[in-house]
Amino acid sequence: MVDILSLVLHLDEQAVLCAVGMALEAGVPIKTHVLNVLHRLVDGKPTDQPDVTPPSALPLSKEAWVIRHDPAGAAIIICVA
Repeated sequence: MVDILSLVLHLDEQAVLCAVGMALEAGVPIKTHVLNVLHRLVDGKPTDQPDVTPPSALPLSKEAWVIRHDPAGAAIIICVA
């Protein structure tokens, strides 16, 4: 807690209080979380990110390509459906 309070000497007091408040609201009142929130506040970059739609699953095929080797070392390629 002393580390967080000492940040007031180097940074804006309101930013430190805001970061502590946000960490308490999130239910994670630990030093590393407060420091992360404070860094995001001081950095000035926007924290809201655009919505990203995840890609749909890859279609599964019922066939498989199998490579076998005969005793002489020649490759035999087989399509199993």
